[in-house]
Amino acid sequence: MDFQKCLSTGEFVILAQMNTPKGVNVSEMVNNARRIKGRIHAVVIPDMDNGVMRMSALAGGAIMRQQGLEPIIHVYARDRNRMALQGDLLAAHVLGVQALVVVRGEDMSQGDHVNAKCVDDLDEISLFGAIRCLQNGVDIAGSELNGNPSFTVGCTIRPSVDEKSLDSEIEAARKMVEAGARFILCPPVFDVDRFSTFAEKAKGLGAVLIPTVFLLKTVGIARYMATYEPGAFIPEHLIKRMRQAKNREMEGFVIAGETIKHLKSLAGGVQIVTLGWEHRLSTILDYAEI
Repeated sequence: MDFQKCLSTGEFVILAQMNTPKGVNVSEMVNNARRIKGRIHAVVIPDMDNGVMRMSALAGGAIMRQQGLEPIIHVYARDRNRMALQGDLLAAHVLGVQALVVVRGEDMSQGDHVNAKCVDDLDEISLFGAIRCLQNGVDIAGSELNGNPSFTVGCTIRPSVDEKSLDSEIEAARKMVEAGARFILCPPVFDVDRFSTFAEKAKGLGAVLIPTVFLLKTVGIARYMATYEPGAFIPEHLIKRMRQAKNREMEGFVIAGETIKHLKSLAGGVQIVTLGWEHRLSTILDYAEI
């Protein structure tokens, strides 16, 4: 069943995130895709996230289509003006990319092109409006299209450090749902009870909640995130469990698999993020019994 049908029927969706290469050698990306083909519903492809220059998400989406997987690509206005965005969206449809996530472009200061100029010609709501115009057969300048695209569009919610920032994120998501978002990619979940509280608060948004399951590769990474990333909320007992495990690396996979199982009753799906360990996605799916 494809991603759009899963959203319509309420089937629990399994998404896997994959970055495009920094270069033109796509063999690793292709091999990683082949390992999980038939076990997931779609592949989420960021577009130069964290300000790191890579092959465009549009090309990554086309590669996934060639491999028989459904792509979902990130779109945002940090790097492109409204003309380039619309042109890319038309190209995406023609290349078989029919699912999008409107995201907020990240700050360039931590990337590898710190002197690059941000464009930010449209904000998120305006970008939703542009997508809606294209689907209605006109561009945002009012000119008629020769054939109009069709997309399933989602948005994101960023991590929140307190109730006030969470309320702000939920309100921003509400506006994007009203603008056309059908699903919401949520921050990484390490505390299922905490996510349950969030899900209860966000259930009135009217879109499918898809939390992220982030692979904790090492105890050090877990400790760093718990200490320096506000909003991560990694429980101390989880870090202790990894530290005391006989096989610490494998324990991260076990935890990710367990988290997916727990989320089945609380969310509409999961997005699995491994940040460079996409070749081990199948291990997480094994532990999740998928």
